[in-house]
Formats: sequence, structure tokens, C-alpha cells
Amino acid sequence: MRRISIFGATGSIGQSAIDLIRRTPDQYQVVALTGGRNIAQLANDARELNAEMAVTAFPEYLGDLQAALSGSGITVAAGEAALIEAADRPADWILSAIVGAAGLAPGLRALRQGTTLALANKESLVAAGPLLMRETKAHGATLLPVDSEHSAIFQALVGEEMDAVERIIITASGGAFRDWPIENLATATLAQAQTHPNWDMGQRITIDSASMFNKALEVIETKEYFGVTPDKIEVIVHPQSMIHAMVGFNDGGLMAHVGPADMRHAIGYALHWPKRGFVPVERLDFAKLAKLEFRAPDELRWPALRLAREVINAGGLTGAVFNAAKETALDAFIAGKIGFMQMAEVVEEALSRNTDAASHNNDQVTLDMVRKTDHLARQTAKEIIRQQGA
Repeated sequence: MRRISIFGATGSIGQSAIDLIRRTPDQYQVVALTGGRNIAQLANDARELNAEMAVTAFPEYLGDLQAALSGSGITVAAGEAALIEAADRPADWILSAIVGAAGLAPGLRALRQGTTLALANKESLVAAGPLLMRETKAHGATLLPVDSEHSAIFQALVGEEMDAVERIIITASGGAFRDWPIENLATATLAQAQTHPNWDMGQRITIDSASMFNKALEVIETKEYFGVTPDKIEVIVHPQSMIHAMVGFNDGGLMAHVGPADMRHAIGYALHWPKRGFVPVERLDFAKLAKLEFRAPDELRWPALRLAREVINAGGLTGAVFNAAKETALDAFIAGKIGFMQMAEVVEEALSRNTDAASHNNDQVTLDMVRKTDHLARQTAKEIIRQQGA
């Protein structure tokens, strides 16, 4: 029986993972489930899966979680220290699906077990890619991608030599505004931005899809995961979201990963790796597919893609600035403080005001340095937002 933990259990990725686990519960012992404010969901899942520990990231909800799990025998805790405690509990497979920079510290702690970390937290690699990869190697851990794009790349590379790779192409749906006139984007509303045409995701990820900030994060992740230079990384808009990534080789051949728009495939691949196990997703009928479309992304519409390449070229802790400013700008858009297109403006200005971040040597980056950079970048972004509203 495999011991597993899920960080971010109440989010869309965590719930998809739980859907797979509950189908064969006799194969797994759930060590820890962590969540945020959805205490009812967290408690119900912890009881159903007989988890050893349940943690809410927010201390103010500790009482609610304790009440919901009273008499269950499940250990209940809250806050950052509790997340670290959960990450220290021995497990064979740990899913990191906490959204945002908050997922970095538990993920790093989990790697110290020398275990398998299935990473769905984009921000960890963006803000601290060299640190994460260094910790993985130092502790003999295994890092598996759970993003659909990076899982697709990982699968396409099985049995291949990286020296033979000429290009990696990650696809983007284009999000809610892919067909909008560009002049209308400045007045796009929150309700419009949080509706995705293909994927069923959380609010923040869906808005990031519309702005293409999610794809910008994935470009940076691709560099960190697979060690390729930015000139080998391409983004193509593919509205049907059937092809998740393609890898091109020096003989002109392309390996494409094709599958339904269902995150359970990437999660299931990581859960069963190195073998393939049954995953209950739709089986494609190519005779019924009307067409597959591809188009080059317009970086005027999606400036986040240009910023991602600038971040890679700058190196150091620039990724931490990028991620922190992006999260702060997203918060401001959700709160109605800035417009949709202003998010990229905030991030670009924050990068220009934090050029010292590029001076750090990747081999010397620490968690404390990442946290300090993250804090400074958030303060900078908040000041820029205040100035925009003045």
C-alpha cells in the first residue's frame, strides 16, 4: 500500500487526484490532506479517505476544522508550520497542488524525504527553479510534472536523448479572450476572464489562462524542468486543447502528446509512474474531431509571453519577482483595482524596478532569499498599483 499526501486537496487539481484515489482506495494510505478555506470539503475528504492528518493553511479556520473532524481520530492543524509538519510525514508520493508561492516551502520540505514529488505548483519552479532542482538531486528525490503540458513533454521524451531535442512546443488554449478584438481587452471584466472555453479550473488559473500568464509560467518551467535554452521553447495557440505539447528532434520528427482536456490524465500518469495505470478519461475518436487549429500567439495581446523570455534571460531571482508581481497584479484585478491589461504592465514595471534580482548566482539561491525577493516584489507591485490608481 502506497502512502500519499495531497497538498492543495480542495482545489481542482487536488479534487481530481482524490477522484482517482477513491476508485482504488485499497491501494493507498492517505497521510495528509491540506486545504484552504473550504473546510467542509477538506473534512469530508479526510474522513472518507481516512487521512492521518488534515491541515488548513489559515489558522483562523482551525476551530472549524477541529469541529468538523471531532471524534475522527484525525490529527488537525493549521498554518504554515503545520504544512511543514505535514510535508515531513513519511510518504511515497506527494502531490504539490497549492496555488501560488505558498506551495514552495512544503514542496522543498517534502523533497528532503527523498520521495516522489508530483508538482502541480507552477510557481515553485518559476520562483525557485534552481533551488528546487538542486534539492531534488541532493536528496535523491524524484520530481514529476503534473501540468498537462509538462507531463506531455515528459512522456514524449521517454527513451529519448536531450541532445537530440531541437524544439519543445507547448500549446495554449488562448483562454476566454483568444478571439476578442484586442482593443476590447482593456475593458474585460472579472466575470468574463474567469470563464474558460475548454478546461474546468479554479478562478485564478482561469484568469491566468486568459492573460496567458499561465503559459508564461510554463515557458519558464520548461526551461527549469528540461534544461533547454529559451530559443528551443515555443508556444502555439491551439483552441481545441487536444495536443498538449510537442517535442521536435534533430531528424525533423515530432512527438506529440494528444489527449482530452482532462487533468486526470497528467495526474494519473504521475500517480502510476513509472508504469501506466488505468485513468477514467474520455477516449478520443479522431473520426469525430472536426479539426485541429493552430495559430501563432500575438504578444501584443499576451505580453506575458515576452516577459517570460526576459525573465529566463535575466536569471537569478528574476523569476521570484515575476511570480510575486503576477500574483499581486492578479489580486488587484480580482479586487477591481486595475484592468485586465494592466496586470502585465504592473509585472513589467516591477521587473524594471527590481533588476538587482538578476545578480544572484543560481547555485547560491536559498529559500530565505526567495522569500525576501518575493516580499520586496509584492511591495513594489502594490506601490505600482497605487500609482496607477492615483
